[in-house]
Amino acid sequence: MPQTVSPSALNAITQDIAFTTPLVLKSGAVLGEYSLRVETYGTLNAAKSNAILVCHALNASHHVAGVDASGDTGWWDNMIGPGKPVDTNVFFVVGVNNLGSCFGSTGPAHTHPATSQRWGKDFPVVTVEDWVASQARLANHLGIEKWAAVMGGSLGGMQAMGWAMQYPDRLAHCVVVASCAKLSAQNIAFNDVARQAILKDPDYALGQVPRSGLAVARMIGHITYLSDDDMAEKFGRDLKNEALQFNFGTDKGSADFQVESYLRHQGEKFANYFDANTYLLITKALDYFDPAGAHGGDLAAALSVAQADFFVTSFTTDWRFSPARSREIVAALIKTCKHVTYCEIDAPHGHDAFLLDDARYHSAMRAYFKRIAATFEA
Repeated sequence: MPQTVSPSALNAITQDIAFTTPLVLKSGAVLGEYSLRVETYGTLNAAKSNAILVCHALNASHHVAGVDASGDTGWWDNMIGPGKPVDTNVFFVVGVNNLGSCFGSTGPAHTHPATSQRWGKDFPVVTVEDWVASQARLANHLGIEKWAAVMGGSLGGMQAMGWAMQYPDRLAHCVVVASCAKLSAQNIAFNDVARQAILKDPDYALGQVPRSGLAVARMIGHITYLSDDDMAEKFGRDLKNEALQFNFGTDKGSADFQVESYLRHQGEKFANYFDANTYLLITKALDYFDPAGAHGGDLAAALSVAQADFFVTSFTTDWRFSPARSREIVAALIKTCKHVTYCEIDAPHGHDAFLLDDARYHSAMRAYFKRIAATFEA
C-alpha cells in the first residue's frame, strides 16, 4: 500500500488567492470579492499541459494529499501522490476549496464586506455552476489554459461534469467517480432532513453553533455513505456494553449498540469542526445540480457540447449514487458519440468506497491516468 508522504516530498504549496472581479452567481447574487484556498502538488511543466484539478465532495477541502502542518492526512491521499494512481511525479495537481466552505475559501465564517460582521446565514446560495466559474478564474490565475483532467468523486464528480459543459475546450479528460447527473428524490429528501436538523436546532436561531443539529445531520449522512453489508460486518447487533441499558440517552456512552455509539461519535466530532451554514449551502448545491433540466430532461443534449474524454466509475453497493446513475451518464455520452470509459467496481463499502483502497479501482484509475500522461509526454 502506498505510504503517506510529507509536504516536501509532494512539493505541496498551500495558498489563498484573492479575486476582485465580481462573481455573479446563478441566483443573481454577486460576490464582489472573494478568495479561494488551494493546495498544489508536483510541478507544472513548461507547456502547462500536465495540470489536474481535483474537486471535493461535501465535507472535504483543498487538502487532498500528504500530511499537512496540523497532522491531517489529505482526504484522497491513497489516490494522489508520488507513485500513486494520480502520480505527482508526473502531474501538477491542484486541490481547491469551494466557495462557501469552512476550510479557507470565502464562506459563511468570513467577514461580510458591507457589515464587517460574519456572513453567517446571509452568505448567498452557491451552485455547482458557480464553483466551476470560480475555478475557471483560478485556472486563469495559474496560467492553465486547459486541464489535462478535471476529476472528483460524489459532489466533486458533478463539478467535473460541470467543467465539461461550461468550459468544454478547457479540459482534455473528465473523471467522474461515484456521482450522478442529478440527485434522486430520495437523495434530496435525505439532504433536507439533515438541513432541518440544523435549522430547527434552537441554537441556530440564536446565532450559536447548532451542535445537536450538526451531529444529527452528520449521522444521517454517514448512514447513507455505508452499505448494509458494510454496517453489518463492522457492527452487526453488537452491544456497546454487556447488557441493554433500557434508556434513551443521547451521548455515545449511553448507546445500547455499537453502531449507535459509532454514529454519535461521528456526529459529535463533526460538530466540533464543520460550519452549519456551510453544510446548508453544500447540500443545497447538490440538490440543485441538474444540467439536463435546461434541455427538457435530455442529458445527452446537455452533454453534447462536451469535448473531453470521460472516465466514469461506480461501486455496486453505493445506493446513494448507484451504478444506475453512472450508467445514465455513460449512455448519454455514447448517444452523442463521446469517448467514454466505464468501470463498475464490485465493492462492499457503499458510497465511501471511492475514498478507500481497492486494488481494482486504483488499477483502473492508474491505467487511465497513464493514458493521459502519454498524451503530453509524447
